[in-house]
Amino acid sequence: MSGSGGMDRKNKKSSRAQVWEEAGGEFYQESYPGASASASTDNPDSDAVAHRDAAAHLATLLPSKQAQHTMGKATTRRSRNEGKQSTRKRTGTRSRFNNTVRRESNIHDIHISLPDFSVENIPNEERTWEEIMQIKAMPVNMAQKRELKAKLKSATKLRLQGLEQLKWQRRKFWQQCKSNWKEFYSKMELWQGSLKTIEGNFGIGVVSYFLFVKWLMFLNIIIFALTFFLIVLPTIVLERSPSKICNPDDRNGSTVECCALDYDKKTSSSINLYDLVQGTGWMERTLLFYGYYADDIYTLDKEYNLYYDLPFAYVVTAVLYFLVSLIAIVKSAARGFRERIIEGEGQFYQYCNLVFGGWDFCIDKPKGAENKHKAIFNEIKGCLETEKIEAEKQNRSKKEKCRLLFSRTMVNIGIIILLLLSMLTIYFVFTMSRSLLEKPISSKQHFKLFFEYMPSLVIVSLNLLLPLLFSFLVTFEHYSPIVVVRISLMRTIFLRLSSLMVLGASIYRLVSCDDDRPDRCTCQEKGPLCWETYVGQQFYKLAVTNALTGIAVTFFVNFPRAMLAQHFENYRFFKFIGEQQFELPNHVLDVVYSQTLCWIGSFYSPLLPAFATIHCFLTFYVKKFACLINSRPPSQVYRTSRSNYMFMAVLLVSFVSAAIAVGYSMAEVVPSRSCGPFKGDEPVWTTVWTAFYKLPSWIQNFIFFLGTAGFTLPTIVVLLLALYYYNAVTAANRQMVLVLRRQLVLEGHDKQFLLSRLSTIIKQQQQERLKNNITAPPPPEFDTLLPPPPPEVINNTS
Repeated sequence: MSGSGGMDRKNKKSSRAQVWEEAGGEFYQESYPGASASASTDNPDSDAVAHRDAAAHLATLLPSKQAQHTMGKATTRRSRNEGKQSTRKRTGTRSRFNNTVRRESNIHDIHISLPDFSVENIPNEERTWEEIMQIKAMPVNMAQKRELKAKLKSATKLRLQGLEQLKWQRRKFWQQCKSNWKEFYSKMELWQGSLKTIEGNFGIGVVSYFLFVKWLMFLNIIIFALTFFLIVLPTIVLERSPSKICNPDDRNGSTVECCALDYDKKTSSSINLYDLVQGTGWMERTLLFYGYYADDIYTLDKEYNLYYDLPFAYVVTAVLYFLVSLIAIVKSAARGFRERIIEGEGQFYQYCNLVFGGWDFCIDKPKGAENKHKAIFNEIKGCLETEKIEAEKQNRSKKEKCRLLFSRTMVNIGIIILLLLSMLTIYFVFTMSRSLLEKPISSKQHFKLFFEYMPSLVIVSLNLLLPLLFSFLVTFEHYSPIVVVRISLMRTIFLRLSSLMVLGASIYRLVSCDDDRPDRCTCQEKGPLCWETYVGQQFYKLAVTNALTGIAVTFFVNFPRAMLAQHFENYRFFKFIGEQQFELPNHVLDVVYSQTLCWIGSFYSPLLPAFATIHCFLTFYVKKFACLINSRPPSQVYRTSRSNYMFMAVLLVSFVSAAIAVGYSMAEVVPSRSCGPFKGDEPVWTTVWTAFYKLPSWIQNFIFFLGTAGFTLPTIVVLLLALYYYNAVTAANRQMVLVLRRQLVLEGHDKQFLLSRLSTIIKQQQQERLKNNITAPPPPEFDTLLPPPPPEVINNTS
């Protein structure tokens, strides 16, 4: 077996050498047809042998062959040394190191055999279609492409027959449909012109923010569709069952029926503008809030035993929109992570890619060309700035590093103190607003409106002011721009999530039951009758306040500042207070905060996703105005892959926080007796178990089997084997990528070598022609390679 293996390896090596000789011969014949023709008239056999010898010699001089020969010697020498060292005793660390070196050396010995794409193996029509696709990808003008395509289609070709022809036509039709759909979608895409304008002025990194807003808008549309079709529409269409009679003697009038009757009496039915803003009164009897929905199981068809369980649908809807959001976030984050890896691998060629491959040849308008010029300029600016900061980081001394560590420690301590003070402020304001609403002065509508919105106003104010202070403090830490963005994002998102956490903890103290629920409708004496609707009102007010504050700050604060900086640009004071940058982290956190409110509030206010969709739509135009009119391009140029990955990372943190909050309220907090689909004493999650036990026994047994060790252990083993397999495939692909990269480098060296040899031979022929007074013009292909000789050379030779 070993002998046959050795013979196979020798045959493979000889076949590779023969291929190189044939390729070199073809190159020699194509380059010097005149010489071969003249020599063949004298002695064809000797000329053929000479051509083969010249081609073989030329192939051995190629840099790739020299590198392979050098690596072959090094590999042989290394294998001999390793054979001598194998008899010695080595430690475990030494053996692992040599094994690693041996594996790395074997990578360079891999030879790749390309598949045979000969003409005989490919049907003519498929080859024609592939050539048409190649013509489309050629960097020439449209007239030349049409001419080449016409010549290709006019050529005679054989026709495929039967099933092969049908498959080819179907594949061609499908490719044409996909290209037409992509073209139609690109023309009909929402906000396409606005995105191009923003890209030209601020770069592709800022455009990624607006794409993120657009992505969130479509996500909210999906969430709203789930909520509307599973909860809102059945409540509107299906007939509600009549209310049950309240018996005051049962549990001192604290039954579900009596508590629901008390809640209906306390909610006003008169339409009032203050109630519209606060979400109280008649607004509590609308589809906007949790308390309007009944705990009915609607019967659709008694004959077929079809019914619609609204409480179960309510829980399923919450689980579904969290699951859809998670899938969308993970998918987008994975795409951003993949783009980031590709960008990291191509960082050595980023300037070449931008200069030679960054232009869009579909641009046909001067304005679009100007925007594209600016976009490429901003990208190159970002690359240069990143390299500059990395160079400064490497040249720091030990003293500078110690000073930097001390300043960063003090800044972090100060930020922690600010966060704690903001949390205490929110808790104090919420408690004070509750106590003020219970006083007689709160009977006036304007005072009541102010007290109702006091926690929301304080939270929004802190979210506006503290990030500005964080941006000032982070300048003393001397981070690189991308690290500054990440640190600012994490600090600000922690501020906003902590404010929501304090608000949620304050509400929990107001509605929670310590041990057993007392004989009254609420757990606490001064608690709301329907605490779910109360929570929905708080998030409704937060969403309204956040939206109105963003619009007001953009048009009534930042716009006048921009006008001052524009008309009084020669005055430093007006320029200092008026000049603004489009700070991407702050704008990202605005939309992430709004989406967090939507995720948490959708369970208590089912129509809140509709408000979030409208808010995202308006946010695009408000931020576009802030970007193009109020702001100048940011000093830090953001890249697309890093920006997308950063957006999704921050959004994932807020998603996890929202899912934990809603999940805890569903699993642990006791629902209200006065309203909603879950009136009673049990947590919301018990509705799922109740619906589960109504399923057929075989479904229950199957689901129970999925949780047993007989299913879990084999599943874990299969997943581990699949993980090991894909890890091995990834490692092999990574090694193959290294081999292919090295082969591309060697092929580039081969081309340079052959071109240099060709230019040398052309120069020699031109000099010989001038010496022999040959007046015949050289072949036209030589004129395109080298310029004609200078006049002084011609005069000297003459």
